[in-house]
Amino acid sequence: MRSFFIISLLLVLPLFILSQEQRQYPKDSLQNLDELVVIAQKQIRNKLLVPYNVNSIGIKEMNAHQFRTVPEALSGINGVFLQKTNHGGGAPIINGMMGNQILVLVDGIRLNNSTFRYGPNQYSNTIDVFTVQKIEVAKGTGAVQYGTDAMGGVINIVTKDPTFSTSKPIFSGSAIAKIVSSAMEQSLRTEAGWANQKIALSAGFTKRNFGDLIGGANTGKQSPTGYKEWATDFKAKVLLKQNIVLTFSHNYLQQQNVPVYHKVQLENYFINEMNPQQHSLTFLRFVANSNNKWIKEKSITLSYQKAVEGRSSIKNGSTIFRNERDEVKTVGLTTDFFTGWGKVWTANSGIEAYWDKVFSTREDINSISHESISKRGLYPDQSKYNNYSIYSLHHFNVRNWIFDAGLRFNKFNAVIKDSLLGKLNYHPSAFVANFAILKKIGKNQSVYVSFSNGFRAPNIDDMGSLGIVDFRYETPAFNLRPEKSRNVELGYKLQSKKIAATISIYHLQLLDLVTRIKLEGQIMNGYPVYKKENTSSAYVNGLETSINWVINKNITCNSMLAYTYGQNITLKEPLRRIPPLNGKISSAYNKNIWSVGAVFQFASRQTRLAQGDKEDNRIGPNGTAGWKSLNLFGTATYKQIQIAASLNNLFNENYRTHGSGINEMGRSLSVTVGIKL
Repeated sequence: MRSFFIISLLLVLPLFILSQEQRQYPKDSLQNLDELVVIAQKQIRNKLLVPYNVNSIGIKEMNAHQFRTVPEALSGINGVFLQKTNHGGGAPIINGMMGNQILVLVDGIRLNNSTFRYGPNQYSNTIDVFTVQKIEVAKGTGAVQYGTDAMGGVINIVTKDPTFSTSKPIFSGSAIAKIVSSAMEQSLRTEAGWANQKIALSAGFTKRNFGDLIGGANTGKQSPTGYKEWATDFKAKVLLKQNIVLTFSHNYLQQQNVPVYHKVQLENYFINEMNPQQHSLTFLRFVANSNNKWIKEKSITLSYQKAVEGRSSIKNGSTIFRNERDEVKTVGLTTDFFTGWGKVWTANSGIEAYWDKVFSTREDINSISHESISKRGLYPDQSKYNNYSIYSLHHFNVRNWIFDAGLRFNKFNAVIKDSLLGKLNYHPSAFVANFAILKKIGKNQSVYVSFSNGFRAPNIDDMGSLGIVDFRYETPAFNLRPEKSRNVELGYKLQSKKIAATISIYHLQLLDLVTRIKLEGQIMNGYPVYKKENTSSAYVNGLETSINWVINKNITCNSMLAYTYGQNITLKEPLRRIPPLNGKISSAYNKNIWSVGAVFQFASRQTRLAQGDKEDNRIGPNGTAGWKSLNLFGTATYKQIQIAASLNNLFNENYRTHGSGINEMGRSLSVTVGIKL
């Protein structure tokens, strides 16, 4: 009865505030039906003409919903299901894949490095959500476009860009303050910018304090879950000539004392936390345009990243305090050349290289004697992992037909030096291809079919892990082969002035999956021992549908639904961590300086479990209960001041998303005040 009331409210709410005025739709509407995307084809294209399942979320929608983190913003995209091990994490699941089987980019640069873990992780949360302009997701494709790890798809996080002034120099500035009830969040963000016709600069600083998360119903305070975060960013663009732009960007984020809640609650830890959780990305990008049909645009990017994950832990009753630190330094060099032979044939081709070096340490400190003992870290210290590739993507537009075809060759070189296990030199390689056909039906519709194969080369985490990971003890595996995927997708798209709709079905075949195998009878530090092996083949079938409806110039509604079915053929059981049926219905009213809206999200229960799910203390043998949540939001603008507020989980539901180690926020109020100069 309550669910019926909620859905009815969302559908009928706009009628109570329906405006009869007739004028053009506002340009700043939250819904952009004429959506432009880049990620799937490395070119700016109308979503209607892209033969892949692509979705995005922009800054206006992110601001309206006040998403706390990048992972939580991703949960606003259809077909992206969010798993949260702790309050400072968040792992998106796409086409049944997660962790290092999904490729994450920041401004087109690989965030994935050689220690990216399979399954739940926190990497997307090391990007400051206040710096994000747009997030694009391409599902079931991406290996040809961007390389290894794109088995489930690709996420590209696009950060804000300063813009040149068209006349006199201009200065801009803003400040944002956000609070959440019960001291669950206090955030402060400041930005400043300056630009003339040749130079554009922007800089920002973020300071955040997250208190312990309070769940719905009788959950109460989940302690410890709170942590602190701060971040800085700087970007400069220089117009060297009319057709040449040089961009320099630097982003840094650090989180401190991030508790791993389920380990404290379920695994007898007194302290178990990430400290620090840190990421920095610096890049220099050169982009030049010309009238030469062979190279209409060339882009060269030199990047440097540093990712740090510290882990501190001590068990109840123990005298040993453990400090672990993993650090990955990555240098990247990428080139892309856009070629155009008229309107019929265009292409993107390039060469990419990334060089990783891994530093890993562990120190056990006796809390009584203060004696310190250095031991092997989670990974072999000073391991190297190099990634080289060359690719070419071609796009043909012939009357009402669009053809896409591409090929990439990827080569890897891993050098692992381990004091216990010796030295390993590993040199896998892979060819991948994609092909797609799209048929335009009139001006507003299209149908497409696409084939993409992908792969994931085993990384340092796969081959070199030695220690406690989640609820198990892992041992190294040096004889792994790359995982492989083949995805076939069929889709339909409609895009008119008032309605944008998509429906897609896919079949994802998985071969040589790297699976954790339990070594029966072996126990280490109280944990069962596992080792990774290429043991499984599997498949995932799925369906996604969405409808965005502009009722009039003020009112928009949308609905989304995603279904995923995964099966491990080898083990004759469900594939691990498959999300349940889930969806969203939302409605928004925008008029002049204010807007209001509602979002109803839901997921069915998930009791179709793999054995690994049943052994995971975040899931257990009974699976995850279904849930539903209703959020209300609104914004108002007066001159240079904007206020946004949201009432979260209106009915105070007690729930957690499938595979998560923490319950979601209960009934709460969020308020954000922003000032622009």
